[in-house]
Amino acid sequence: MSSNTMPSIGIVGGTGDLGRGLALRLAKAGHPLIIGSRNAEQAVASAQAVAAVLADRGITHPTISGADNVATAQQGDIVFVTVPFGAHQPTLDSIRDDVQGKVVVDVTVPLVPPKVARVQLPAEGSAGQIAQALLGEGVHVVSAFQNVAAAHLQADMEIPCDVLVTGNDKPARQTVIDLIESMGMRGFHAGLINNAAAAEALTSILININKQYKTHAGLRLTGID
Repeated sequence: MSSNTMPSIGIVGGTGDLGRGLALRLAKAGHPLIIGSRNAEQAVASAQAVAAVLADRGITHPTISGADNVATAQQGDIVFVTVPFGAHQPTLDSIRDDVQGKVVVDVTVPLVPPKVARVQLPAEGSAGQIAQALLGEGVHVVSAFQNVAAAHLQADMEIPCDVLVTGNDKPARQTVIDLIESMGMRGFHAGLINNAAAAEALTSILININKQYKTHAGLRLTGID
């Protein structure tokens, strides 16, 4: 745990739209951040850009730094993985030793370009299941955020979206739900990591809906106070 009263968050592959959106929300909630990339210079530039956006919004933020993906995984108390599916396995292989004993939040969706609006789940079942198998039982893999638009995360707005949270370790899921709530959204226990397939498949459906209706649709659960 970092010396800060809140856990530090490492965002592996965090220089894309989704990683940047998560960084903005987590920094606003008070977490020190390390934004990762294969290229450390690109990560540092992304960290500076996130800090500038927060400053423009009048938000006092904790430390935001950039590093390569391995250093990011080493430094983060909780580690997010926000890479395209094509980079998923090699990225996990590169950080496996550095995330043992930690909660890893896998945000990856198994989209297969160019037909990203078609559900194409991997033979293993889901990206979340692949992550748990690759990283081993010493890592608490939690799958989340697949159905939240990067545009909403980056915007200075209330996000009208709930988050399905799956993983084999319930306390780890609760840790991620607490993070989600600190970011201004609702997170829900959605079962074991096998159930990540449902949230990942929904992404392609939402891509279809967004294209048809020119919006950034999300998921809302009803009947829960």
